[in-house]
Amino acid sequence: MDGTLSGRFARGLALAPDRPALHADGVDLTYRELHELALVRAGSLLAGLPGRPPAVGVLAGKGPTAYATLLAGLYSGVTVVPLQPAFPAARTRRMIEAAGVGALLADDDALPALTALHEDGVRLPTLFAPGGQPLPALALDPDSALKAPQPTRPGDIAYVLFTSGSTGRPKGVPVTHANTAHYFRLLDERYDFGPLDVFSQTFDLNFDCAMFDLFCAWGAGAAVVPVPARAYARLPEFVAERGMTVWFSTPSAISLVRRTGGLAPGALGPLRWSFFAGEALGCKDAEDWAAAAPGAALENLYGPTELTITITAHRWTPGRHPNDMVPIGAVHPGHDTLLLDPSGAPSTGDEGELCVAGPQLTPGYLDPADDVGRFLEHDGRRYYRTGDRVRRAADGGWHYLGRKDAQVQVHGIRVELAEVDAAARTCPGVEDAVTVAVPVDGTVELAVFHTGAPVPPARFARHLRALLPAAVVPRAYHHLDTLPLNANRKTDRRKLASRAAAMRQPAGGTHERRQESQ
Repeated sequence: MDGTLSGRFARGLALAPDRPALHADGVDLTYRELHELALVRAGSLLAGLPGRPPAVGVLAGKGPTAYATLLAGLYSGVTVVPLQPAFPAARTRRMIEAAGVGALLADDDALPALTALHEDGVRLPTLFAPGGQPLPALALDPDSALKAPQPTRPGDIAYVLFTSGSTGRPKGVPVTHANTAHYFRLLDERYDFGPLDVFSQTFDLNFDCAMFDLFCAWGAGAAVVPVPARAYARLPEFVAERGMTVWFSTPSAISLVRRTGGLAPGALGPLRWSFFAGEALGCKDAEDWAAAAPGAALENLYGPTELTITITAHRWTPGRHPNDMVPIGAVHPGHDTLLLDPSGAPSTGDEGELCVAGPQLTPGYLDPADDVGRFLEHDGRRYYRTGDRVRRAADGGWHYLGRKDAQVQVHGIRVELAEVDAAARTCPGVEDAVTVAVPVDGTVELAVFHTGAPVPPARFARHLRALLPAAVVPRAYHHLDTLPLNANRKTDRRKLASRAAAMRQPAGGTHERRQESQ
């Protein structure tokens, strides 16, 4: 059986050629239609280039053509680099350069992003079906359609995703076809997805959890439904209207749906599976969601990008979790785990930093310099240091205890606080800056403390929007004459975090307009 991502779509095509593979913005595309669109785009891309590029960037949001564009990238047999059109152009350009992207595939809504990239100096050949883009154009040519997806080998890189880096630049994580083949084979054994299922698709395509949605669904002949922001205000109706049976999101979505009154008992009755990942899942949130979706099995998933989408799973059972947080569960079969104590040595106890080795492990970052401190050799195996502290549970799984470093999850996006610090220090007038995380409604918001000249918060936020994804742009800005130091003469982040939490406005306040000076 073909274990590639293209091969998983082929399974769905064989199971349900004339059933919907996608329902987006009122547009239905069957498996056959989506397959044919992808073959044309992939063939046009390859026909318009002098040779195979080392990687192709897929600039795609969540509209109807975004999914054909992503699939076309995979059909081309070239490494795919998903790119978010809403990201700042300078950030996207750095990703393009780091991954060696030689051409772009853009969905039909990508013109503003293409224009911004052109203004930032990008000149890559680009397939943009509507035409009129400022970058060198590749023609959409039906006569160049591929007969079948291009073959790939297990060790080839399927896609590259970028995570936050402490140096101020994103780190590229390559994921091989062998990585994803092992992952989805395990999921096929664990779940009973079929052609009658309808999957939510809440994650942007540059977030690895989107691969779970798409290729669990497409490997089973099921349909995928992107969830627009407006749907959360009436989620029970949206779920019922679409016949949705599988939900997957970050836990912060639960608080959002609760605030809009969507978690009444039985309100999400059509669901039969509910999955959460990207943030710690609280027991109260799990209880409320389970009551709203009583017919659904609920699982808490965990995993860094470096370990291919998710690496653990815990099946929620109401009333059996005495802690405030739901366990993250056992590591997938075929993997080994190692705990490190605070000194970085192997721990003999049941608590420490989780390290994982096995077939879902990335070969290493695009820049080998980024590997330092993140991977280790132990007893002949190569482990990834997750940076997450865990404690062994009675059932052999794991409880998540928090990060050991300055990395946080903001609305499901992993970000190094040092990256935000570095971006903040580039703001004119700023001498030094420190970013802290403030817990808010099941997720976190970021706040910046800075020295130097007072900078109006609106100007500060505008500057950072040009450098960072919108979801991780800080919400509060505080000017200080000096940053507080702890007993070790280092910046006292804990004190600043407590101060930011105490100063946070009630929900609904305009954080960017707040500034403290002293």
